[in-house]
Amino acid sequence: MISRIEGTLIELADGVAEIRTQGGLVYEVLVPACDAGDLLMQVGGDVGFHTLHYMESQGQGSHFVPRLIGFSSREQRAFFELLTTVKGIGNRKALRAMQVSHARMAEAIHAGDARFLSSLPEIGKRTAESTIVELKGKLDPFLKNPGAARAAIAVPVAAATVPAGPAGDAEEILTQLGEQRAQARARVERVLAAAGGAELSADELVTRALRTRGVQ
Repeated sequence: MISRIEGTLIELADGVAEIRTQGGLVYEVLVPACDAGDLLMQVGGDVGFHTLHYMESQGQGSHFVPRLIGFSSREQRAFFELLTTVKGIGNRKALRAMQVSHARMAEAIHAGDARFLSSLPEIGKRTAESTIVELKGKLDPFLKNPGAARAAIAVPVAAATVPAGPAGDAEEILTQLGEQRAQARARVERVLAAAGGAELSADELVTRALRTRGVQ
């Protein structure tokens, strides 16, 4: 089983990173949506992933294709494996649903925040509710303070105050372009984090955020 891979990130598109290892082999690695923005800024550089190796059925189960999923940490990988134990959440769906960090998702599940969970890609109201029922009580390893997580859970994005300045303007533009509010805010936050404190205009924030649009 392949548990870790390191090499040069040569391309990232549609949620798939191509990694060239020292031996010259190039591997396709599926990545969670929440990591796409940061990875786009690292194309051409060296990266490393904790991986999960599985067989994906093709042609209605007539044959199987080996796949690698890459995670930024062992903890993120462990959360993904727990999330995919929920009925109806397969590997591909879980990767798209992880639009925010695994810690944020764990807090929402622990707090029973079905409204926030259902705002994420692939997680409708029914799936959000079943996720809470099936995983609640199993999330302590992913919570900074399990006892206080319910009180500390963020206000659902749909009801939160829109940030001021270029970030808020960029978020509004993205929602007008068809993004869900949670997705728009997550994209803007990732771009700002990757910018390392540099001041960006709303137009530049939107441009950089849209580069991750296909990495769902």
